[in-house]
Amino acid sequence: MSDFTIVRSQHIAAPPARVHALVNDFHEWLAWSPWEDLDPTMAHTYTGPDAGVGAKQAWVGNSKAGEGSMEIVASSPTQIDVSLAFLKPFKATNNVRLDFVAANGGTDVTWTMSGQQGAIGRIFYKLLNMEKALGADFEKGLARLKALAESA
Repeated sequence: MSDFTIVRSQHIAAPPARVHALVNDFHEWLAWSPWEDLDPTMAHTYTGPDAGVGAKQAWVGNSKAGEGSMEIVASSPTQIDVSLAFLKPFKATNNVRLDFVAANGGTDVTWTMSGQQGAIGRIFYKLLNMEKALGADFEKGLARLKALAESA
C-alpha cells in the first residue's frame, strides 16, 4: 500500500461562516461540486442531519459518476472532515478535509484528499495522472464554491 494526497487552495472573498455553510450541507454541494457535471441525472439520497456531523449523501450515476457515499465525520468553524467511499467504478475509501482560514477580508479554503492505494491503484494513479486530473477537479470545484459564496 502507498499513500497519496491531493491538495488545492483558493481565496474566497466571503466570510468563513458563509463558505463553511456551503460545504457543511451536502445539499449545497449540488451547486458547486465539480462532479455533478458527469451525470445530470445522477440520483442522490441524504440521511442523517441536514448538515454537520452525521450528514450523509449517497449517489448513483452513470459509468463516469459511479456510485458511492460521503459522511461528515467532523465539523468545526475552521475544518470539515468527510469520509468518502467509492463503490463504482472502483472501490476506495478516502479522507477529505476542507480547511477555512480567515484571511484578507475573506477565506482561504484548502481542499485535501488522502488515502491509500494498492498495487493496481498505484498503476491507475500513475497511468491516468490522477493527481493532475483530481487536482483539476478540485480547482473547478473551488472556483464554483468561490462564485457561489461571493454571489450571496
